[in-house]
Amino acid sequence: MKSAVLRFRVMAIVSGLMSLLLWFVYMPVKYIFDAPELHSSIIWIPMVHGYLYPIYILTAIQFATKARWPIMKMLGLILAGTLPVASLLAERRVVRSYP
Repeated sequence: MKSAVLRFRVMAIVSGLMSLLLWFVYMPVKYIFDAPELHSSIIWIPMVHGYLYPIYILTAIQFATKARWPIMKMLGLILAGTLPVASLLAERRVVRSYP
């Protein structure tokens, strides 16, 4: 169980940080500032986020099944990865429940 918690914890933090970068760096540069010279230097952010989010989903499912969580709680954990800070809050809640 500790290894599942550790894997989820790492992916929740990484996914949360990438989500923060996506929402608060990439999106404003692309849609608000319309700066092509900046956009070309941060084009990697959505690509990395796109690769990491499915890994977050898999680790969340793995943790939730090992913890024998109900489906709705598991879906909440998965959906927490879609909002910038929610995966970090979910990670804190999991760590408090399963130290």
